[in-house]
Amino acid sequence: MRELRTNALSMIHIPPAYAPPPDDGLTVHYADAALLVVDKPSGLLSVPGRGPGMDDNLASRVQARFPEALTVHRLDMDTSGLLVMARNPEVHRALGRLFELRQVEKEYIAVVASRVADSERSIDLPLIADWPNRPRQMVDFARGKPALTRLTVLAYDAANDTTRVRLVPETGRSHQLRVHLQAIGHPILGDDLYAPPAILAQAPRLLLHAAALGFQHPVSGEWLAVKSEPPF
Repeated sequence: MRELRTNALSMIHIPPAYAPPPDDGLTVHYADAALLVVDKPSGLLSVPGRGPGMDDNLASRVQARFPEALTVHRLDMDTSGLLVMARNPEVHRALGRLFELRQVEKEYIAVVASRVADSERSIDLPLIADWPNRPRQMVDFARGKPALTRLTVLAYDAANDTTRVRLVPETGRSHQLRVHLQAIGHPILGDDLYAPPAILAQAPRLLLHAAALGFQHPVSGEWLAVKSEPPF
């Protein structure tokens, strides 16, 4: 079996205690009677977690202001950026279908270790859960599900030997961007699951941000494009 593991050591990941960022109010990029597009801060769960003390999350913060809001999709806790929420069950179903059919355009910005040589490239590596080391994922050519990421270099920082990149996931596998970047030798700065200690220490958070979403509005039928500038 040909297998590319994403970690040199096999170990159980013990996450730090959940410490959500302060609630400084919602950043709402778009709102109408059908849906909302809001920013999720890094370090905040998208939905309630398991266990005590994990009930502070983006969904609950949004529902404090918009009680009818329904979660459509999620971001990793450490990833910041745009999330869509529906304001009624019909729109919730319609948006869910758009995501399921991959009819939502997504764009992420990340800062990765060292210089990425190619200005543009595709990363086509199948992914599967690394069950002994959950929640980690890994590349597995025999059992993995297809996963494709398109990468564009935006800038190289010679002083810090880092590269800012735009990432467009053509599939939506768990941790896809993080694993793909690690697998090609350019882990994302601040990644506590896939970056070696020196690269983890280069940033106080995971430098990955959901910067753009585009989809057909489920009510008006018009194309809706929303952008969010990365906070790094």
